[in-house]
Amino acid sequence: MCDLFGCGDTPSNKPLPDVTSEDRRNFLKGLAALPLATVLAYPDLAHAAGTALADVRVPTASGGEAIGVIATPAKTPAPAVLLIHEWWGLNDQIKAVAAEFANQGYIALAVDMYGGQVATDRDGAMALMKGVDGAKGTEQLVTLIEHLRTHPQGTGKVGTVGWCFGGGWSLDASIAVPVDATVIYYGRCAKTPEQLATLDSPVLGHFGTLDTNINAEMVGTFEKSMAAAGKTDLTVHWYEANHAFANPTGSRYDEEDAKLAWDRTLAFYAKHLM
Repeated sequence: MCDLFGCGDTPSNKPLPDVTSEDRRNFLKGLAALPLATVLAYPDLAHAAGTALADVRVPTASGGEAIGVIATPAKTPAPAVLLIHEWWGLNDQIKAVAAEFANQGYIALAVDMYGGQVATDRDGAMALMKGVDGAKGTEQLVTLIEHLRTHPQGTGKVGTVGWCFGGGWSLDASIAVPVDATVIYYGRCAKTPEQLATLDSPVLGHFGTLDTNINAEMVGTFEKSMAAAGKTDLTVHWYEANHAFANPTGSRYDEEDAKLAWDRTLAFYAKHLM
């Protein structure tokens, strides 16, 4: 199940994408590229995709540290994307998505807002999420965005993307520091026009019609606040799906809608970052 604070831990009961044993062997050998949905649906494939990422540690202005993992595309200079995980933490799923962004031509940095901890059940995820200090979390994201902005292999363009817990933080980060594109997957977007005053990027939002918390009322208020703040570059897509529909490890995964949202995200980034 999912609630206001995050996604549940019930495994998906939907059929996994078809994949042959030969495909699996080739992927693990690095000889073949599989669709992202297939990689995310199989823990061993997601883990293999994530192992190619390098650790990142960047000092913050207050004396702390912003950490994560980074994937670099074959061709540089390249634009960059900051990925912000769900309430579970920086797990293999998010690392695999970062690896796929690199395959698509982006420097992809997945932040770790939990200091290396990853939850495996709802209670653990709730505890980790509640342990995030708002000011320190913002500082970590701003630090990594600035790191990507000046990355020696980058073009200077940076986008953000997050899911659920991370979806709300994707918006918050873009309010805190200028970015070039913001993507929200079913994240909290309850903002006033005054809070949105410093937002300086186009925004793409993916939301599920069956989501009872990140719902039409919240998103509608967000749209009105954006308009009142003079922020006209907002695209909202609704899917006949529930919260966390893009997470293959959860019971609410919707493969068709997840693929459509992914394709729209890539098109959005190609327009604003490439």
